[in-house]
Amino acid sequence: MTEPNKDVIYIDIDDEITAIIDKVSVSKNKIVALVLPKRASVFQSIVNMKLLSRSAEQAKKHLVLITSEAGLLPLAGAVGLRVAKSLTSKPVVPIAPVTGLNNEESIEEDPSEVTVATAGNRPIGELAAIAGGSTLTTSDGVETIEIDNEEEPVATESPEATTGQTPTIKKNKKLRVPNFNRFRLWLVFGVLGLGVVILLFYLANIALPKATIAIKTDASNVNTNVNFTLDTGAKSLDTTQNIIPAKQVQEQKTYTQASTTTGQKNIGAKASGSVSMSAKECNTFTPPAYIPAGTGISTNGLTFITQQDTTFGSPQLSGSNCISYQSSSATPVIAQSPGVAYNVAPTTFSVAGRSNDVTASSNTAMTGGTDDIVQVVAQADIDSAKQKISTTDTSVQQDLVNQLSHVKLYAFTSTFSPGTPTITTSANVGDTADSVTVTEVVTYTMFGAKQSDLQTLLAANINSQIDTTKQSILDDGLNSASFKTLNNTATTIQLNIQTLATVGPDLSVNSIKKLVAGKKSGDIETLLKSNPGVTSIDVKFSPFWVTTAPQKVSKITVIIAKPTQTVNAH
Repeated sequence: MTEPNKDVIYIDIDDEITAIIDKVSVSKNKIVALVLPKRASVFQSIVNMKLLSRSAEQAKKHLVLITSEAGLLPLAGAVGLRVAKSLTSKPVVPIAPVTGLNNEESIEEDPSEVTVATAGNRPIGELAAIAGGSTLTTSDGVETIEIDNEEEPVATESPEATTGQTPTIKKNKKLRVPNFNRFRLWLVFGVLGLGVVILLFYLANIALPKATIAIKTDASNVNTNVNFTLDTGAKSLDTTQNIIPAKQVQEQKTYTQASTTTGQKNIGAKASGSVSMSAKECNTFTPPAYIPAGTGISTNGLTFITQQDTTFGSPQLSGSNCISYQSSSATPVIAQSPGVAYNVAPTTFSVAGRSNDVTASSNTAMTGGTDDIVQVVAQADIDSAKQKISTTDTSVQQDLVNQLSHVKLYAFTSTFSPGTPTITTSANVGDTADSVTVTEVVTYTMFGAKQSDLQTLLAANINSQIDTTKQSILDDGLNSASFKTLNNTATTIQLNIQTLATVGPDLSVNSIKKLVAGKKSGDIETLLKSNPGVTSIDVKFSPFWVTTAPQKVSKITVIIAKPTQTVNAH
C-alpha cells in the first residue's frame, strides 16, 4: 500500500497566521489539509487569507481548508482557496463575493480532464488518484488528496457546474495582498517621526527654556562682633551678660604605637677578686678611717664594689712626718657590671672618696666575668613611639558634632579640644624586650548650645546698628561666622564671634519664583518693583525664542545682588 502524499494539520484556535504559514511551509507534501477549529478568528480576515494563499503558492503547496463554517467560505473563495467539509469530502473553491464579474470567457472541456465542473461530482480520493496517476488510500480506507504543481481552473459550486458549463471568473486586480513588510517599515518610520516631534516639543517648551532674574536692592552689610559665654550650669539665656546655656559632650579614644628597642644590656656573670688597701697619714698622725662596704674602686674606667668594711692595722713610719697603715685583711670585690672586660690582671685601683690617702691593689687577676648581650628598652625608643602617635582625629570631631546635632544643638567646633593624654608603656626603660608599645588614651570634648540663643544675641547686636523701621535682617551671618576662644574652665568657655550680617528688604527667592512663573518680562518687572527697597530688575530668557518664564520653578534663577555698602560695628 502506498503511503499517503498529503499532510493533515490541525489548527489550534489560538494559532497566529504566521505560525500557520510556518506549519504549511515546513510540510513535506505538496497537498496540505488544514483542519480548522470552530470560530477560528485568525481566518476571519481577508488579509490573513491572502497571506496564507500567497505563502502556499510560494512554497508550491496546494491547500484545502477543512471547515463547515459558512462565514469562511466567501473569504476562501475570494482568494481561491479550496474548502471541504471533511477529509473525505470533495474540495471546492467557494463562490467569491460579487465584485463585478465581466468579460466571461468559455473554456472548452476535455471529457477525460478533471475540470471545475466535473470535480464537483468526484470525491477527494478520486481527485488525488487522477492527479497522482494512482489511487492513494490510508490504512483506514480514507482517500487522500494529491494535486500537482500545475494551476487548476478555479471552480465554483453553482448550478452551472452541475450542467457541465464552466464559467470563468476574471481575476480582480484590485484585490491585492498587501506588503506587510513595507507596511511595518512605514509604521516604524511613523512612530520614530512622532517620537522626534514629541522630543523637539519637549526640548523647545519644557527642557530648554530658562529664566534668570537679577534683583538689586538697597541692602547693606553690618559688621557684628559679640563676646559670649557658654555655661553648662546655666538654665536659661542671659542677654544682659551674654551667657548661653550649653552642653559639653566628650569621646575617649585610645591610640597605640609600637617601636623596636635599640638598647642593649649585658646580663653575663660579674668578675670578682680581692684587693689590699693602704692608707697614709702625714702631720696629723691620726689613724685613718675605715673603708665601708659598697665603696667603689676603679681602674681604667672599670669599677669594682667592695663587699666588706676595710679597717687598717698598726701604723708604720713612712718618710718624714708620714705614717703608713695597711688593711687588716684582703677586701673581696665584685665588678659593678658583668662582662669579660672586668677580668683584669693584677693592678692598682683608686678608692672613691679616698683617692688622696688610700690606695688599693690586687695581687691576683679578677676572674669570672662573661658576656651575654640582650635587647632592652631605651628611653629613645619610648620617645620615638610617642612622636608617631597623632591625636589630631577629624573623625572624633565629627562624632561630637553628630552627638550635639542629635539633640538639636549648634556645635561650636572651635571648642573641640583633646585633653591631656594618659600614657602607658608595655615595658619600662632597661627592661629586656625586642619592642615596646606606647598607649595614649585621649578624652576629646566639645561645647554645643541652642542655635536660637546665639541668633538672639546676634540679632540684638545687629538691630542696635540699624533703623529697624526701614530695614530688617536678611542674613545674620552665622553660617560664615568665625569663633575665637578667649578663656575656659571645666564647665564654661568664653568665645568671640565675628561675622558680616546683611540687612535690607526681605525678599523670598522661592516666593519670587512662584510669583513670576509663566509671566512675561514686563509683568515680572512690574510685580517685583512694587517691593520696597528694590532698585532695579533685569529679566533674561533663554533660548532666544522664549518669551515667558517657565512654569517649572526649578528652571527659574533668582539672583539678589549682594550689598555694596557696609555699616561698621560700634
